[in-house]
Amino acid sequence: MSRSFALAFLTVPDLDPTQAISVAAETGYDSVGLRLLPAANGEGPYPILTDASVLAEARAALADTGIRVGDVEIVRLKPYTKAEEFTGFLECAAALGAANVLVAGDDPELARLTQTFGAFAQLAARYGLTADLEFMPWTGVRNAAEAKAIVEGAGQSNGGVLADALHWDRTGGKVEDLQSLPANRIHYFQLCDAPAEYDRSDAGLISIARGGRLLPGEGGIDLAAFVRALPADVPISIEIASADLVNRLSPRDRAAQALAAAKATIANIL
Repeated sequence: MSRSFALAFLTVPDLDPTQAISVAAETGYDSVGLRLLPAANGEGPYPILTDASVLAEARAALADTGIRVGDVEIVRLKPYTKAEEFTGFLECAAALGAANVLVAGDDPELARLTQTFGAFAQLAARYGLTADLEFMPWTGVRNAAEAKAIVEGAGQSNGGVLADALHWDRTGGKVEDLQSLPANRIHYFQLCDAPAEYDRSDAGLISIARGGRLLPGEGGIDLAAFVRALPADVPISIEIASADLVNRLSPRDRAAQALAAAKATIANIL
């Protein structure tokens, strides 16, 4: 079965959307991930969300290259978030032809977070988008079981669980956690590698997640177990957030090496 590969935003965070689309096309990807909203407090929305000319340029690049937009990020659901706050974001995502929305749960009250996620997923469905809740050990959704409970509890058909190889490993690396996820709740997953030894504090986990990842096959994550436990017919987003690679390699070389490593990893697993 042929795999579909996406160039994640964090692999080439130094590129604007049009450049990322071009690099994805030049290096052999099927789709690209774009960031519209900030990941950290204090940052504003990205220009593609606020500048019509940036959106138009990105749409033209998509049409010229045939590249699709996989996921757009990042929706953070906080204790008092209202789904309608993201209407402009969803309109932009739909204009790009995006498929998935990456969602983070930043609310420690799971019942309230479930309700908020359900409302957001319902709104996203109107724009033809899935809502994919990523579990990360330092957030309000700490593991696959919590993500599954929220998504299932929300009861929206477009709701999904996003599994990232790094976060799965850091939350125990149990195959059963992935196998318990219904296949129809997995719309795509994220692939990377990371050091086997690491600082287990929240700060340490965040540091690796945002800038210390490795190419597939260069670290200590059991990627074979991770990939085999997930559906074989969903896209793979290659997310290599690496300050070292950003400093040493051009965005094009980064993208090319990430795709080559991912494909080699997948080939060795089959």
